[in-house]
Amino acid sequence: MDTQLAPIQRFHARTAVTIDVTIVGVLEGFDATIADLSEGGAMVVGGSLPARSRCEIHYGGDIVYSTVMWAEPDRMGLRFPFHLSEGPLYHRLMMARGHHQRRLAPAAMRSPGGFGRRGL
Repeated sequence: MDTQLAPIQRFHARTAVTIDVTIVGVLEGFDATIADLSEGGAMVVGGSLPARSRCEIHYGGDIVYSTVMWAEPDRMGLRFPFHLSEGPLYHRLMMARGHHQRRLAPAAMRSPGGFGRRGL
């Protein structure tokens, strides 16, 4: 009988990024880099805090709260208690995924009459 544990189910796709942030724990803070990011968590390189500790990610004047899920000497995995849905870090995630490429039609092609009207 196979007794292997099933891998952890991820709800959000990870996206490779390079985002310089400041990590603030209870007793210390340090500069680090987010190497991959999703709406539910991040992998941070450049330092670590103890597993199960809580910390903050400071970026773009915003704070994202997180819990350390695993830690190695130079990196750690963080889980967000509230999924990213707005703010500077979320916007960087969307940019990294290519969602920032919405293009408007050139001005000459837009209808001057407003919503649902055709120009004559």
